[in-house]
Amino acid sequence: MPKSKVRKKDSSTPVADRRTPVKAKAVGPSHPIYVVVMLGMMVIGLLWLVVNYLAGDKIPFMADLEAWNFAVGFAFMIVGLLMTMRWR
Repeated sequence: MPKSKVRKKDSSTPVADRRTPVKAKAVGPSHPIYVVVMLGMMVIGLLWLVVNYLAGDKIPFMADLEAWNFAVGFAFMIVGLLMTMRWR
């Protein structure tokens, strides 16, 4: 039986990566005040909507806002949710 031929290998060596690796900064946990503010924003938004439903017509500045009360309440909640992306 004939012997199989051996393939010739490339004599060139692979090119080394020219970039210098950059170490990421070690980041610790978030400050406790950050967590309090984050949760506070979400709770304030929820309370704003609940108060709007229960007594919005009896509170003068909420009655003036009318349907914008939903935007205010959801804005507080969205800001709190966006803050969760930076929470460590």
